[in-house]
Amino acid sequence: MTPDSTGRIRTDIAHNARVWNYWLGGKDNYPVDREVGDRVVAMYPSIGEVARADRAFLGRAVTYLAGEAGVRQFLDIGTGLPTVDNTHEVAQRVAPDARVVYVDNDPIVLTHARALLTSSPQGATEYIDADAHRPDRILEAARPILDLDRPVAVMMLGILNFVLDTDEARSIVRTLMAGVPSGSHLVLTHPTLELGGEGNAEAMEFWNKNATPPITARSRAEIASFVEGLELLEPGIVSCASWRFAASAEVAQFGLVARKP
Repeated sequence: MTPDSTGRIRTDIAHNARVWNYWLGGKDNYPVDREVGDRVVAMYPSIGEVARADRAFLGRAVTYLAGEAGVRQFLDIGTGLPTVDNTHEVAQRVAPDARVVYVDNDPIVLTHARALLTSSPQGATEYIDADAHRPDRILEAARPILDLDRPVAVMMLGILNFVLDTDEARSIVRTLMAGVPSGSHLVLTHPTLELGGEGNAEAMEFWNKNATPPITARSRAEIASFVEGLELLEPGIVSCASWRFAASAEVAQFGLVARKP
């Protein structure tokens, strides 16, 4: 979120990190966030299911990476407000020596992260203030904490949808993945108007007029372009609710994990 001219956090306009927190049942939000969140739910009732499915996908993906894949370093970009089962909690349950760097540029997220994101004694949890539009800056800031010569899981859950230009979003992914070695992974979720999400178009239009930052949906083909040159893990690009889980229903949010060869 962008502070006003005095540097104070604005509470007069809804912000994604706080609305998402509201949909997940958190308390780190303001009346304007709840009002906009409720309006979006009225237009697109399954948005709460999307939020919960996205969080559950994070848990399954990180458990796989820290366990079977043996990854010990995680770069979580656009982390949002801490809730339950954050990346470091999931990773360090499996591998106590896992190192996790969270990236966001929202001042309210920074405040909460510094207070709540604690690490296991064997591992490390750090937060860096950086913008997803500046992948080179992210890699530079992460370097003192992560060994970028060893595999890193780059987490981009629900963040590229705030990069409105698809070519720029693709470039961000390529820069990040070029900065980490073979054996690294990309973990990504992204809203779509496919998978039964056609009804989300009106809600997104409302969001872009009444909240920040603006958002866009993308197709499966556009998502596939983000992982060119990477090895998609099974089951590929699917509803995040169905990634390595027998979900009773899909949600209109793609999820994938891909490996850098």
